[in-house]
Amino acid sequence: MIDLPIKRLHPDAVIPVRAYAGDAGLDLAACERVALAPGERALVATGLAVAIPEGHAGYVQPRSGLAAKNGITIVNAPGLVDSGYRGELKVSLLNTDKHETFVVEPGMRIAQLVVLKIPEVRPLEVNDLPDTERGDRGFGSSSV
Repeated sequence: MIDLPIKRLHPDAVIPVRAYAGDAGLDLAACERVALAPGERALVATGLAVAIPEGHAGYVQPRSGLAAKNGITIVNAPGLVDSGYRGELKVSLLNTDKHETFVVEPGMRIAQLVVLKIPEVRPLEVNDLPDTERGDRGFGSSSV
């Protein structure tokens, strides 16, 4: 287990928790009221800053319930929080519904933060890559 230092930037900010034991993500809540018209996007504040441990990264993921019931997703899903970032966590929400405005209220769970260990990668330029069964076949190559 690793500790995730969290700083409240706003007195009403909600410290993230897991909804159920064993959940991968910590629920992030809005710290402001935002109305998202159909097709509109907005950067929604959480009122929190975190210190992702070195060697790890934070991924801000959509909440499946908001997506399925209201068409609310995250524009840059998953949003990446690097270990060196210390600013406020904000979530770029998008209302995909064609007819209904969606109102985000303070305290509403709007996203999930998943923290994963990331290996250090060193780019290595080569003349050829190892062969694989798939090769260079791209989108739709598996006919699925």
